Amino acid sequence: MESNESAADRPDRAGLSEAELEARIDKLVAEAGVTRQRTLIRRILATGLGLGQDDTTRLDLKITAAAVEEMRNAFRLFAPYRDAPKVTIFGSARTQSHDPLWESAERSARGLAEQGWFVVTGAGPGIMEAAATGAGPEQSLGVSIRLPFEEAPSLVLAGLDRSVSMKYFFTRKLMLVKESHGFICLPGGFGTMDETFELLTLQQTGKMDPMPIVLLDRPGGSFWRGFARFVTRELAGSGYIAVNDLDRVVVTDDPERAIAAVTGFWRNYDSQRWHGERLVLRLGAEPTDAELAELNERFSGLCLEGGITRTPPSDAELRDGDRVDLPRIVFTPRQRAVGDLYRLIEALNELESAPDTPVLPGE
Repeated sequence: MESNESAADRPDRAGLSEAELEARIDKLVAEAGVTRQRTLIRRILATGLGLGQDDTTRLDLKITAAAVEEMRNAFRLFAPYRDAPKVTIFGSARTQSHDPLWESAERSARGLAEQGWFVVTGAGPGIMEAAATGAGPEQSLGVSIRLPFEEAPSLVLAGLDRSVSMKYFFTRKLMLVKESHGFICLPGGFGTMDETFELLTLQQTGKMDPMPIVLLDRPGGSFWRGFARFVTRELAGSGYIAVNDLDRVVVTDDPERAIAAVTGFWRNYDSQRWHGERLVLRLGAEPTDAELAELNERFSGLCLEGGITRTPPSDAELRDGDRVDLPRIVFTPRQRAVGDLYRLIEALNELESAPDTPVLPGE
C-alpha cells in the first residue's frame, strides 16, 4: 500500500491531553477571528485532528480534504442567494438543441425565472445548458462535475462567478439538492436516474423536507410513464415501497404544468418542523373550522392517533425565531405515510382560505 508519510509526519502518541488540545483549538478559533458558530467550527477542527490521530490512510484524508473544500466553495457560491427560491433541473448531458426535450427544459426554466426563481443545474451541456439558457445567466447557478469524458462547463455560465466545480458526485448532489425548493427531472441516463432516485429516497425516508418533484417528458413521450409503471409494478408490487410512494411526484409532458407544480406547491404550505413524533406544518393562512373538519375526515388514515389540530408556535420555535408569525397545524403521522403527507399538502394548497399570492419559498 502506498505511504508517503515520513517519520516526522507520524503522530506523537504522547501528545497533548484532551483538555490542552481543546484549549489550543479555542485559541486558534479566536485568533482566526471566528465569532459565529464557534462550537461547530471547533467540532470540524477537532474531527480533522482526530483523523490524524487515527492513522487515517492518505487516500481517506484526500477524500475528506477535497470534500470539505468543495462544500466550502459551494456554500460560498450559494450564500448570496440563500433567501431566493431555487429550482434544480436535472437531465441528460447528451440532449441536442433540436430535441423537443431541450425546448421543454428551456421553457420551464424561463417561466420559473420570470417568476423570480433561480435555476440550478449541473452546469454541463444538454438539458443543463438548455435550462441555463432559458433562465439566463443572471438567474442561473451551476454545480459542475470534473469528468474525463462527455461533460464540459456550460457556455451560458462560462466566465461568470455563478458556478462551482466538483470532483465528487456525492458533494455535487448534496448541493444540487440542499439549496433548492423544487426539482424538475427530464429524461436521461445513469446520472439522471441516480439523481431522481436520490430525490425519491430522501423524501421517502424523511431526510429532506417535502418539495415538489416533477418528471417532465417530451410531448407524448413514454420515458417517465414507463418509469412510473416500473416503480408501481415492480417496486410497489413486490412490497419494496408503499403503493402511494409516487403520489408526491408529478408526471407530465407540459412545461407549463411543470412550472405550476413547482410554484403551486408553495401556495399555502410553507415549511415543517418535528416535535418528537408530532409534525407541525406552517401555513400561509389559517384553515377555517369547516376546512379543518374536512381535512380530518379526508386524512384520518394519515394520523397515528388523534387528528389534525391548530397549534401555536412551540417554545423551541419561539426560541429559534422559526416562522413564528405563521399559523400552524399539528398531527402525529403514521410511519411510511409520505404519499399521504403530500396529498395533505396539496389539499392545504387548494383550500379557499389559502393565499392568492403566496410568499415565495426562502423569503
